[in-house]
Amino acid sequence: MTAKSLPPMVFEPIIKPLPWGGRKLGELFGKPLPPDLPCGESWEVVDLPDDQSTVASGPVAGKTLRELMDERRDELLGPAKPLLGRFPVIFKLLDANQTLSVQVHPDAEAAARIGGGARPKTEAWYILQAEPGAVLYLGLNPGVTKEQFEKGIGQGKLEPLLRKVEVHAGDFVFLPAGTLHAIGAGIVLAEIQQASDTTYRVFDWNRLGLDGKPRQLHVGQALASVRLEYSGKPPHDSPASGRPGIRCPEFLYEKIELERAGNTAIGAGLPSIVCCIGGEGEVEGGGENVRLGPGTTCLVPASCEALLSSEAGGEFLH
Repeated sequence: MTAKSLPPMVFEPIIKPLPWGGRKLGELFGKPLPPDLPCGESWEVVDLPDDQSTVASGPVAGKTLRELMDERRDELLGPAKPLLGRFPVIFKLLDANQTLSVQVHPDAEAAARIGGGARPKTEAWYILQAEPGAVLYLGLNPGVTKEQFEKGIGQGKLEPLLRKVEVHAGDFVFLPAGTLHAIGAGIVLAEIQQASDTTYRVFDWNRLGLDGKPRQLHVGQALASVRLEYSGKPPHDSPASGRPGIRCPEFLYEKIELERAGNTAIGAGLPSIVCCIGGEGEVEGGGENVRLGPGTTCLVPASCEALLSSEAGGEFLH
């Protein structure tokens, strides 16, 4: 008997308590936050050694994304290539109640030089909420030299050197690997990234972690990874669909808006991630119907022809 084809899947969220987080992931999206802890991230789709998405319901409930990659990779990925053996992207929701550390992720060349399991990480953000005046820190101010950058790190006085970019709900931001960056306080966003948890912190605002100790910095690796020419909002290609979003070699990230009783096909022989960010919707495919409310994320395998629809209208990231 032939196994039933892989349907669209929703995974159990992996909640990350972090010192800069808040409670909005529970308030906005109903995520199951532990009490009395600041929570910064909900990992919705991930295949890493220490973090594994587990299917929440349906015919493959209980399976991890790693198991699906091992057992049914062709159905899951189609012609898409894994990243160093892993499902190629991670999708997260983030709540920055405080400003995040100033950090950088390596590109493939820098990761190979650094070694030690470093993995490349290009990412992109969609701003879901931003308090008035909220900013991202993206690169250095014009004219700042590498020597001034290194001196600022050593003295713990990096903030005056950083380029601030005000953002608003609805903005897309592209961060090619090597971009020095930090998310400012008062921002909730959705992140797509390469399958990597390699992060090099250069400055954490002189604060303590949840354990009461200063968080570890990685200055040497950061200096080996940073591309100082990346500053402000780096340019990017637009989706071929004409929708707002970002297209790069690593992924496509776009916003889909459906009016009442609207629908659109999802997937074109490639794996797709769909997250509802407003209203409601449904993904139908592989003999299964997956309902999407705000904050619900669905992975559509490459082998599954799926239809995203919304009776009342909805907004989705894809």
